[in-house]
Amino acid sequence: MALTPEEIQRYKRHLVLKEVGGQGQNKLKAARVLVVGAGGLGSPIITYLAAAGVGTIGVIDDDTVSLDNLQRQIVHGTADIGRLKVDSARDAAARINPNVVVEPIATRLDAGNALDIIGRYDIVTDGSDNFATRYLVSDACYFAKKPLVFAAVGPFDGHLTTLKPYARDAAGTPYPSYRCLFPEAPVPGTVANCAEVGVLGSVVGVIGTLAATEILKEITGAGDSLAGRLMLYDAKAARFETLNLSWDPDNALTGTAPSIRDLSIHAGANDGVCAA
Repeated sequence: MALTPEEIQRYKRHLVLKEVGGQGQNKLKAARVLVVGAGGLGSPIITYLAAAGVGTIGVIDDDTVSLDNLQRQIVHGTADIGRLKVDSARDAAARINPNVVVEPIATRLDAGNALDIIGRYDIVTDGSDNFATRYLVSDACYFAKKPLVFAAVGPFDGHLTTLKPYARDAAGTPYPSYRCLFPEAPVPGTVANCAEVGVLGSVVGVIGTLAATEILKEITGAGDSLAGRLMLYDAKAARFETLNLSWDPDNALTGTAPSIRDLSIHAGANDGVCAA
C-alpha cells in the first residue's frame, strides 16, 4: 500500500520519526479503528486519528449534537446542533484529511450487534460515559480478541489503559480485563455522570488525546503498551501517575472459572453509546 506523493508531504513529520517511518505510516493507512462515542473523548481521538492518516475510522453513536455538548465535544460546531454526531464527526474528519474513510454507525450498541460491529475493526477505543456500554464493549472485545484502549473522565481527572485480556504478558500471565479492574458495575444512581457533576472541558481533551496516542502506538508498535498498567491524571494537582494492574483469577470473564461465556449477560440491558 504505497503512499502517494501528497501523503508523503502530509505525513513527513511521521516519516522522519524512526519509530514510525514509511512502514509505520503504511500500517496507519491500512488500519481500521472503531471509536465508541463521538463525544468529549471521541472528539480528540477522531481528530488525531484522521490527522495521523488512520485509513478507516468507524464511529458509533446514535445521539445528536446539542448545545451543551460544545463545551468539550470539539469535533462538532454550533452549526451541527441537531445533526447526528456520527455525520458531524465524519465531516470534521474529512476537512482534516480527505484520505481517511470515516464509517458512521448511527445505532445503539447491544448484545446482538456488538461482536459483528467490533469484528470489522483492528482496534477499538471506548469513550462512553455509562457502565452498561463499558462492560459490553470490553466483554465483546475480549471475545473478538481485539485490543481496547479504554478512557474515562471525572470532573477534574481521568484514567486510561489498554486492555488485551485475550493475550499474555512476557511471564505468561493473562493481561487484566476491565472486570479485573472493576469486577461489577456500581448500583445505578450511585455514581454521578458528567451531566450531574460537570467536567472541565480541557480535561476530556487531555485524556482523549492520550487515548489517540496509545492507539497510534498500538498500530505502529512504537513504545510500550499500556496493557497491564493504568494511567491516572489529576488536573487540579497537575499530576500523572501510572499503576500496575494484575490479572484477577477470580474475575467472571477471564478468570480460572469464568461465568461469562458470551454476551447474553447484556441482553435486554439499556445499552447505547452515551458519550462523555
